[in-house]
Amino acid sequence: MRTVWKGTIGFGSSAIPVKAYSATEDHSTGLHQLHSVDGGRIRLKRICEVDGAEIPQHEVGRGYELPGGDVVVLAEDELAELPLPTAHSIEICGFVPPGQLDPLYFLKSYYLEPEVPATKPYVLLSEALQQAERVAIVRVALRQRETLGALRVRGQVLMLDTLHWPDEVRTPDFPFLHDDIDIRTAQVRAAANIIENLSGNFEPAQYTDRYAAALQELIAAKVEDREVLSPTAAAQDAGVEQLLEALQETAQERTDEDQASSPAVKRAKAAAEKAAQSRAGARKAASKARNAPKSRR
Repeated sequence: MRTVWKGTIGFGSSAIPVKAYSATEDHSTGLHQLHSVDGGRIRLKRICEVDGAEIPQHEVGRGYELPGGDVVVLAEDELAELPLPTAHSIEICGFVPPGQLDPLYFLKSYYLEPEVPATKPYVLLSEALQQAERVAIVRVALRQRETLGALRVRGQVLMLDTLHWPDEVRTPDFPFLHDDIDIRTAQVRAAANIIENLSGNFEPAQYTDRYAAALQELIAAKVEDREVLSPTAAAQDAGVEQLLEALQETAQERTDEDQASSPAVKRAKAAAEKAAQSRAGARKAASKARNAPKSRR
């Protein structure tokens, strides 16, 4: 696993240095957008909506849009200078029973590994949280943003769960919540009994991603039936066509040059130039004769 954060767990005057690792990973389908005609990959570009130009990465910045449409541009060094007290620490703010944490608040989980010299205080905190049956509510800064978090124990490993801030959790307002719906007690009891009879322990290994499995079967079937495109071959064919066109244009240019340098063409050009000079001389003589002063008798 790759370390995503380094810092300390701080509580009072004590500090436990730890490293954080992502506790989960997302398995994507592996599908991507492409041109269905030739299989070429479709790439997204950064386009400025003002001038329509493609923007290189080094010109991409961040800013805040005002209500009137104006924007305040913020430089990376300005953002880096903003005070962030929890940039390198997990600040413990208090302890609560785990049942009081609504799963709706949870964002992402991280394993925390102690640095070697801090192993003993790390295990002490882990054991104390388990015996007290509490989780620690913390503040921590990840990716230049402070977030709320919960420190809990899984096995003997301390886990950091990032949480939504309270104002990020929406309140539902559905019409049925305002209606007086009559449900009889016997119906509720019967439904609860059915649920109880179907209940068991949660065993994650018995659940599989059926969509991913079906997708892989579909892809394998298409490969077996050779229902595939070769975008690389298509690009190579296009390059061959471009090369042939360039060679043909070069050959035509050289043919034109050779024809222009042949003896017959040279003689024709010389004759044309001589005739042009003769006509120019005749025009000059005629103009001189017209402009000459007339003699008096």
